[in-house]
Amino acid sequence: MKNIMSYDLMETVRNTNEWMGASARAMASYPIWGLTPHPMFKVMSAWGRVTERSFARMVIKPDWGIVSIAADDGRDHLVEVETVMDKPFGSLIHFNVHGREPMARRVLLVAPMSGHYATLLRSTVTSLLPDADVWITDWHNARDIPVSAGKFDIEDYTLYLVDFMKELGPDTNVIAVCQPAPLALAATAYLAEEDPAAQPRTLTLIGGPIDPDAAATEVTDFGRRVTMGQLEQMVIQRVGFKYKGAGRLVYPGLMQLASFISMNMDKHTQAFKEKIWNEASGEATVLDKHYRFYDEYLAVMDMTAEFYLSTVDRIFKGLEIAENRFEINGKLVDIGKITSVAIKTVEGEKDDISAPGQCVAALDLCTGVPDAMKNNHLEPEAGHYGIFAGSHWRSNIRPLVLDFIDEYADGAEQTSPKAKAATVTPIRKKPSAKKASA
Repeated sequence: MKNIMSYDLMETVRNTNEWMGASARAMASYPIWGLTPHPMFKVMSAWGRVTERSFARMVIKPDWGIVSIAADDGRDHLVEVETVMDKPFGSLIHFNVHGREPMARRVLLVAPMSGHYATLLRSTVTSLLPDADVWITDWHNARDIPVSAGKFDIEDYTLYLVDFMKELGPDTNVIAVCQPAPLALAATAYLAEEDPAAQPRTLTLIGGPIDPDAAATEVTDFGRRVTMGQLEQMVIQRVGFKYKGAGRLVYPGLMQLASFISMNMDKHTQAFKEKIWNEASGEATVLDKHYRFYDEYLAVMDMTAEFYLSTVDRIFKGLEIAENRFEINGKLVDIGKITSVAIKTVEGEKDDISAPGQCVAALDLCTGVPDAMKNNHLEPEAGHYGIFAGSHWRSNIRPLVLDFIDEYADGAEQTSPKAKAATVTPIRKKPSAKKASA
């Protein structure tokens, strides 16, 4: 079957590197080398440990690892991960804090499906749990989903979000991070017309490509340079027979990881050099900063081919969300129909994946939402990761998002003094076609 050999070859290369790392670690760790105390053996053993662990992590789904949280009552409460709704391509899960009364803030985190697991937002969840009841979308690895489950493209993704929002009800506050921002906006617009009572109370969009043409990045430049035919030939492969999804066409997570690393090759190379040296010097631990980051960063999942290709074709090339032309099953989803949902966008000044201007474009599209219910925050000096999981999120953005949620917690109408007093950052206008093309 076409492209199965390519998929299996890539997995073979990964497996071989893992084996080489394990072999080097074991061989260089023999006690007999103590008779010839050459530093080469320590370096070789350190290289082996780091290499083995790094390549092994690429096929391991990380655990949430959130055992307990401290509450206002002064006690630690156990946290249990519960599946609320289970669907073939993704689940809605809830972090149930045992022994704690239901919280006024109900948050649905929409995790990106862009090569990493939802656990990429572990620190985001951890930071929100003391102050909110938290649910999150847990997307499944396409290689483990049988072909019989059918297709999954951006329309299906949007309808999944619609079902999750209906399940949680209208007192939910949705926070969409990165890739799902345009589709979370579309899902809200879909509900505005089909089931207005099920709309979320607030919608916060963080670093998402609402209008990719508003500010160029390497991601948008790549999307313009490559045709859809070229893209399909270059990156789409068929899952090998080792997995439940044998025969399914996917965009492999390993290929996406290679793309991520290539964007910051010097930074990653230096990080691994320092880690190997620290291991050889006996100064590293298995839970140090390097492993905490790369255990998550290197763990990748496959996306269905139709989801990846439709995202590039319709969101980045076709600009269907940016121009309010997105359709589901042939029916237009009009973003202008949203009238009662407060909208907040968050951008990072140094975001090189979804540059400033791309996300705030959502506010212009929401023509039915009063300006008093729209808000944008541009975080100075923040990169892409920092606006949802780093120090910028913890120190500055998280408090602003919680304040935004609280502002509409009582269902305040748009004409209330509280809403009118809200600080609204001026909305940037989309650049003209002439300027954008330049």
